[in-house]
Amino acid sequence: MKLLKYATLIGAVCAAFAMQPAKADFTSILDNPGGTGLTPPFGTVDVSLSGQTATITFTSNTAGGYFFIDSGAADVQVNAATFTEAIVTDAAFDKFEFGKNINGFGTFNLIVRNNDGTGSQVDTISFTVTNTSVTPWATADDVLTFNANGFDAAAHVSFNNGFVTGFVAEGPQGHAPDSGTTAMLLGTALAGLGLVRRYLKH
Repeated sequence: MKLLKYATLIGAVCAAFAMQPAKADFTSILDNPGGTGLTPPFGTVDVSLSGQTATITFTSNTAGGYFFIDSGAADVQVNAATFTEAIVTDAAFDKFEFGKNINGFGTFNLIVRNNDGTGSQVDTISFTVTNTSVTPWATADDVLTFNANGFDAAAHVSFNNGFVTGFVAEGPQGHAPDSGTTAMLLGTALAGLGLVRRYLKH
């Protein structure tokens, strides 16, 4: 009876962890300071996919004092020959540009900008991209790709309310795809620990 009770408890824990939704289908970490001298991490770029429309959200590391500003505020290399785009938030960052070089990180095919400098610094920029090319995206992993310089995302950040500003990007190891696998592994590990603990008590 005790074994059944433990097995039920462990199963419930595993199920709870496995059912936890991932924060995003794909995350790129903005951790390359370029020549700014600033200390990473600067924020994240989360990508989720519904059909052929991806929602891309830049979230700054406000705890570290970072915000997004000005030209090249949020920059991505979209993995599609043709696409349409629309801003979600912030309304102040409502201008898109295409095929511009971002301060040594290379050319990106989609850029969100604002001309108000640090006056409109924000901690979140979210926009949608809809794939209109003949090659569909299978997962959120497919939405972004590396540009010629090896970066899929970059941003223009301000630090300490504009005391320092500069362009940053995701570093070589900045990718962390996660569609719930981490939660499932954690659940499995907890189950294993529970069984070991029970075995050692006898």
